[in-house]
Amino acid sequence: MQTQPASRPAIVSLKAISKTFDNGTVALNNLSLDIAKGDFVSLLGPSGCGKSTALRIISNLTGPTSGRIDWPMTGINWDGNDAGFVFQEPTLMPWATVFGNVWLPLRLKGLSKTAAREQVMDTLQLVGLDTFADSYPRELSGGMKMRVSIARALVTGPKLLLMDEPFAALDEITRFKLNNDLLRLWETFGWTVVFVTHSVFESVYLSNRIVVMAARPGRVAADLPITAPYPRTDSFRTSPAYAALCRDVSHALQAAMGANAAS
Repeated sequence: MQTQPASRPAIVSLKAISKTFDNGTVALNNLSLDIAKGDFVSLLGPSGCGKSTALRIISNLTGPTSGRIDWPMTGINWDGNDAGFVFQEPTLMPWATVFGNVWLPLRLKGLSKTAAREQVMDTLQLVGLDTFADSYPRELSGGMKMRVSIARALVTGPKLLLMDEPFAALDEITRFKLNNDLLRLWETFGWTVVFVTHSVFESVYLSNRIVVMAARPGRVAADLPITAPYPRTDSFRTSPAYAALCRDVSHALQAAMGANAAS
């Protein structure tokens, strides 16, 4: 059963979005979704359900075949630095230092290394990598590489952070640590986050709202508020409330898959 979250001002609205690729694959079909300012929204669903496609449409990396995207809030430059994107792989430049990788978005804007230094170092400090500024990607662990990727997305001070399964390839201990770090930063800076995952457990831990998507063609099957209070710590992961929420979301995901199989 679909449950609508409490109404709050939307920062972005997807209106009847459909996406068909050149090879005829229908990735999304009539997807409508409002993202409220300050939300931490997880797009949850199986591989191939269009989660990443929806994220790329929001970020303007690709366009919809039909439908439209509205940005109801004014004063936000979505063609500039107000949105950051974190990909599933860190996609770092191997020849550049940690500093150089994080400096890249500012460098593309014409900011010199000297002028960008304070901004880059402050951002590296946020993710705990300020002492690794002169290191190269080959010298970093997988979790540290992902921190660099997150820092690169944050260095321009975005209001909207789009994350495409950024922790999927990491071991569980590192993933839990980065989940905690991400929530700390989200609570501190008040970003709006759209987070793609196929993990029920991760989505419940992080989100104040989970959008469950049915398998291809992707569409919203359920929109579930996660009312557990923040801050969330490791003790929440072992709590009865967390277990109950994970069961509810799992049931919604199973129902979405069953509805897709019957259609």
